[in-house]
Amino acid sequence: MYLTQGLKRNVQIHGDELATQDGDRARTWRESANRIAQLAGGLRRLGVVDGDRVAVLSLNSDRYFEYFFAVPWAGGVFVPINIRLAPPEITYWLNDSGSKILFVDDNFLEAVKALDGNLETVQDFVYMGDGATPEGMHAYEDLLQEPVPDAERGYEDLAGLFYTGGTTGRSKGVMLSHRNLVSNSYHIHASGSYRPGMRYLHAAPMFHIADGLAVFGVTIIGGSHIFIPGFTPEGCLAALEKHQVTDTLLVPTMMNMLVNHPDVEKHDLSHLISVIYGASPMPESVIRRALDVIPDVKFTHAYGQTECAPLSTLNGPDSHVLDGPNAGLFKSAGRAAVGVDVRIFDEDDNEVAPGVVGEICVRGPNVMLGYWNLPELTEETLRGGWMHSGDGGYMNENGYVYIVDRMKDMIITGGENVYSAEVENALYQHDCVVEAAVIGVPDEKWGEHVHAIVRLYDGEAVDEATLIAHCHTLIAGFKCPRGVTFLDEPLPLSGAGKILKTTLRQPYWENQNKSVS
Repeated sequence: MYLTQGLKRNVQIHGDELATQDGDRARTWRESANRIAQLAGGLRRLGVVDGDRVAVLSLNSDRYFEYFFAVPWAGGVFVPINIRLAPPEITYWLNDSGSKILFVDDNFLEAVKALDGNLETVQDFVYMGDGATPEGMHAYEDLLQEPVPDAERGYEDLAGLFYTGGTTGRSKGVMLSHRNLVSNSYHIHASGSYRPGMRYLHAAPMFHIADGLAVFGVTIIGGSHIFIPGFTPEGCLAALEKHQVTDTLLVPTMMNMLVNHPDVEKHDLSHLISVIYGASPMPESVIRRALDVIPDVKFTHAYGQTECAPLSTLNGPDSHVLDGPNAGLFKSAGRAAVGVDVRIFDEDDNEVAPGVVGEICVRGPNVMLGYWNLPELTEETLRGGWMHSGDGGYMNENGYVYIVDRMKDMIITGGENVYSAEVENALYQHDCVVEAAVIGVPDEKWGEHVHAIVRLYDGEAVDEATLIAHCHTLIAGFKCPRGVTFLDEPLPLSGAGKILKTTLRQPYWENQNKSVS
């Protein structure tokens, strides 16, 4: 098992078919593989040897795709950098990983300037843009000269470092092997979610492992890759139509913006077959809107995390219905993917009965090698041979997993456990609410209480009391918000499109002895 195997197979059987489309720039599999071998040669000439780390800080592009294959072809380890990081955080990721080379596009040249003098291991910079190459950098296209043979590192060899977090605290480098990434591609293939001939739109950020699954999985199955620099609802809709896209992945915030865009029904989305979503819970109201706006599209919820490369469970199109025996099953994260074991454990690592909330734990060939330079945390997270996800959930009698919240996002108010995702789902069912986040805030009597932060649709108006009363009609009283903060601007997002609850909590906990992260 090695990542470049699928690339070479495509040259054999799909050589003249479309591999990548970036704007008006299109390349076949034969052309792409040749460029990747040449770029790998350039990396070798820059001194990359087996196991060296090579980082990238860039928006989505066909060159990002080539980077993902050229680095292992040269024997290296890729390190994708979160595009939302501040310079000190970028510095930490690069130094902690010991990256030797950094690829960068036009959008982050200024950020790289801010790193000057703080990098301990980076020796060379590669400019991925089309303009004049900045002083002190290598031009991407200039590296594409003499190709080299594939290093064919594989199986348990380290393929990539995908860092988690980075918006607060210490980021952890998740070590994913070739076996981890290739196995997880096979897991999603077994579900039927990926098919030969598919045309996949990379709308989610390519630094994120969720899109990484598509980079490798779509390649292995012989699909085509379509790139947009980053997600905007307008840009995504235009690309879906122009390039006759059949498949994409969206995180819930993206899906929300897309299906509620005023022009969504003006675009021809007739070629779109499948949309996978994940990374955080999808509000029921958004699913219902999506099923109404694009009813012929098959929706699949993919649940997992970086440590699982990332897929653990899948909930397919049969569950995304509003009527019949499967109605409501879309609220689940689905069942264990083929080849993956999923269990729910209590705090003593004993499996709990169906319906009982515990920690979701995963075992399989997709589970990480461990955390980079963090052996104690690795041992704790992988104890007993199971990857402990940190997510709270339960499994029903038929193996469907229901996620209630990140364990750390659970709010304990007066001794009662409140899962913020459940409260957010209630808020999203109000017609005026476009975005909602629920956090715990300090409370002298109860320790903390439930607080909602909400953005309304443009032109809509609703007050705090009305929203709280709305929640009381849907969930238990102790779960309902005690207060609501209204924001006019979109809620802050991570580079992966998740609402940054840490940022939202910060003003409430700044001067408290207890903090919630």
